[in-house]
Amino acid sequence: QVQLVESGGGSVQAGGSLRLACAASGLPFGSVAMVSMGWFRQAPGKEREGVGAINVPGLTSYADSVKDRFTISKDDAKNTLYLQMNSLKPEDTAMYYCAAGYTSTTPRTLLNYPTPFTYWGQGTQVTVSS
Repeated sequence: QVQLVESGGGSVQAGGSLRLACAASGLPFGSVAMVSMGWFRQAPGKEREGVGAINVPGLTSYADSVKDRFTISKDDAKNTLYLQMNSLKPEDTAMYYCAAGYTSTTPRTLLNYPTPFTYWGQGTQVTVSS
């Protein structure tokens, strides 16, 4: 059974930083090295939006709203996906979800069309106060 478990969320003031982690287990081919992964977020009353995605070779893509502030990365040895979030803004407040899938779709496309992401975590809350 595949599990994606997010952690690292919390409450911070604007300008602060957080690092989210998504620990994967039970993937059919084992390591996160074999899957594309991404971070998505959803604020109350808003649609879910893609934040960042990374494919097997390590190519990344980000939403314009987080570019130059957020960094997505994978640690294959730890089977974990990360999202380093710097210079946080109140508008970054949302539930953050990680996702994984065996797909050759580009990270840019995955941000907007996440259907190839088969596996999803339960989310971790990020709250940024002004």
